[in-house]
Amino acid sequence: MKSRVLFLAMAVVFAFASSGMAAPIVIKFSHVVAVDTPKGQAAEYFKKLAEERSKGAVKVEVYPNSQLYKDKEEMEALQLGAVQMLAPSLAKFGPLGVREFELFDLPFIFDGYGDLHKVTEGAVGKKLLSKLEPKGILGLAYWDNGFKVMSANKPLRTPADFRGLKMRIQSSKILEAQMRALGALPQVMAFSEVYQGLQTGVVDGTENPPSNLYTQKMHEVQKFVTASDHGYLGYAVIVNKKFWDGLPADIRTILDDAMVDATKYANDIAKKKNDEDLASVKASGKSEIIILTPAERAEWKKALVKVHEAQADRIGADLIQEVYQATGFKK
Repeated sequence: MKSRVLFLAMAVVFAFASSGMAAPIVIKFSHVVAVDTPKGQAAEYFKKLAEERSKGAVKVEVYPNSQLYKDKEEMEALQLGAVQMLAPSLAKFGPLGVREFELFDLPFIFDGYGDLHKVTEGAVGKKLLSKLEPKGILGLAYWDNGFKVMSANKPLRTPADFRGLKMRIQSSKILEAQMRALGALPQVMAFSEVYQGLQTGVVDGTENPPSNLYTQKMHEVQKFVTASDHGYLGYAVIVNKKFWDGLPADIRTILDDAMVDATKYANDIAKKKNDEDLASVKASGKSEIIILTPAERAEWKKALVKVHEAQADRIGADLIQEVYQATGFKK
């Protein structure tokens, strides 16, 4: 029986080889969020385009929800070649040594998607991606997630409401400074552990775009959600540079074009998805949605724009000014 199985296996291998068909190029694409988030949907769309347009010469294996690696592990895995593609949040590049990306974490630096895209689709965005190359990483695109809300088990209407709260953040000196400016106690925690942390009271609250909040069911363990839009969460789609540079030129062209289309798709659905998921949070009845008045929002902004100047030495005062000029920022 064993010899028959072996014979059949060898026959399949021989037939495959004699047909002239090469094994597909495999791209492992790892990320930490759910499939039905903007990033999750965009990753699946890129997979579809890449496989169709390459006529099977490329196989994209997407691993969502930290199936392969958690937040702190995935960047090293990419650099070592264990995975070929990631879409980490922009805050992840600070710990890697490229602090300039932390400008995206500055609260109230962008007044909506229009301002944001002047940076991500302009000269500043390109310059930042080029800074990854010495790390063995090639930046392909920016994908939006969205503007963040705050959540807790108490109403958050003014900066004073944050005093003493343990607020989960991803690893970012800027986000740490943001929470301290509000009087909160920042707690770094892996994304995959946040629901349990909120449920057990290890942390009191967190910040996220509505799509992350809803798909991870955080609203089920948070009584209040403030639609503050105080900060932005986005991603850079990155690849292992050695792997990418080693691809056949025609394959790389196909993948570059697929990424352009996947990026448009990602950014088109981001706002729609977040609006829908915030409505779903409200409809669930598990969290009360708080809408800030113009006066309350102005109070938040007054407290938080101080972080810009305080972190200028870390990010680069000239870079912050470039963003101000690109967007027409006014305090």
